[in-house]
Amino acid sequence: MKLVIPSAAYEQSYREYIKELGDEERYPFPLDFESDDFEQLLTRLNDFAQGRNLPDGYVQSSTLWLVDNEQIVGVTNIRHRLNDAIKYCGGHIGLGIRPSHRGKGIGVQLMKMSIHYLAQMNVSSIHIHCHKHNLASANMIKACGGKLDSEITQAGLVVQRFVVKTT
Repeated sequence: MKLVIPSAAYEQSYREYIKELGDEERYPFPLDFESDDFEQLLTRLNDFAQGRNLPDGYVQSSTLWLVDNEQIVGVTNIRHRLNDAIKYCGGHIGLGIRPSHRGKGIGVQLMKMSIHYLAQMNVSSIHIHCHKHNLASANMIKACGGKLDSEITQAGLVVQRFVVKTT
């Protein structure tokens, strides 16, 4: 498996991934970007990675696709830095695994790759958040060195905030 920068070479696989997600809530947030014009989607993802044309409240972030045998099996969005709002609720890493590939340990692999990516950017304290009821995500974060830092209530849901130290 490898992490790749989004490109036109994976358009068909991306469309299949989105179709497989159906009506479930999509993680990370760039999976909600309009994709009818695929070239425009790639431009938007690249703009986010370069810190250009960001909506208010957003920060520079890289979206990477986890590919196995030329099929996208996971997506990670890595924020290069946090603002106060995202540090409070959001964190550095958002990721998702294609439904047909869940329960196979791929999430832990992708999380470790995402943490490594941030460590290479000299981020030494990585914030990763998940809903308390999402035990699979919490266990994945813990398996990657995450230590529970705090819990908050956001929109009626309890969010657990973990920190991973890279130094």
